[in-house]
Amino acid sequence: MARLSAYFLPMPQTFYGGQAVIEGVMMRGPSAAAVAVRNRQGTIVVRREDLSSPTRRVASLPFVRGLVQLREMLVLGTRMLLYSAAVQAGTSDQEMPRGVLVIVMISSLAFALGLFFVLPLLVARGPLPAPVEGVVRLAIFLGYLALIRRFPRVRRVFQYHGAEHKTINAFEAGAALTPAHVQSFSTAHTRCGTAFLLWVVVLSAIAFSVVNPPSLVLAIVARIILIPLIAAIGYEMLRLGTRYYGVPAVRLLVQPSLWLQSLTTAEPDDDQVETAIVALRAVLADGVSVR
Repeated sequence: MARLSAYFLPMPQTFYGGQAVIEGVMMRGPSAAAVAVRNRQGTIVVRREDLSSPTRRVASLPFVRGLVQLREMLVLGTRMLLYSAAVQAGTSDQEMPRGVLVIVMISSLAFALGLFFVLPLLVARGPLPAPVEGVVRLAIFLGYLALIRRFPRVRRVFQYHGAEHKTINAFEAGAALTPAHVQSFSTAHTRCGTAFLLWVVVLSAIAFSVVNPPSLVLAIVARIILIPLIAAIGYEMLRLGTRYYGVPAVRLLVQPSLWLQSLTTAEPDDDQVETAIVALRAVLADGVSVR
């Protein structure tokens, strides 16, 4: 038993995480989210907002929490991203019209569904066997990340992504939240959204091989319907991978997602790390001790 316990990694009592935005980082805690953005004058601007009570109540339920994360990636993430763009444009003091948020969300969702789900389906429904759809989806996913990484502005976002991971790693290790200490930590994290997306890609390959109606329209509908379920399962796999990372077999399964993060993160500078630290401090729960 003692030997098995050595492989069991204690999970944090409270999960903190986030995402990179334009010249900044968004961090999410149990009851609040905050985005820290460095404006053109070099000043860090912070916006904090409380999360709704229903979100907090269901966020800890297995499988449901995966759907909550998916919702927040779409709604909260998009809202914070648009705010960071407004800071860069100097219009952050103006309220973002709700219609703009809805349009951006629908456009982003339609693009993702078309590129990562419909296109692989169309390719696989030719003379190729059905399991090839999963391979095509993975190839498109990797190719897309490798392509956008080449753009300087996207690479800066990936640097902030690296800063977010370093800050969370430092916090969970109990290190001092200063750029000098945070910089010593890795840009990879087992709970990264990139790892979550990889699980979705892998699980979708299995699910769509089983549920594959002959009608193209029904096949597209089936994929759209199954995405929330796949996301919920993928999130649980992500948590299990983090919890049992000390088990060699689990570490082997998780390793590809850590390698993949080399495409979505980059080494940040001290200013970017400082921005991530400010965002995290803004959402730390009362009573959380940090240095």
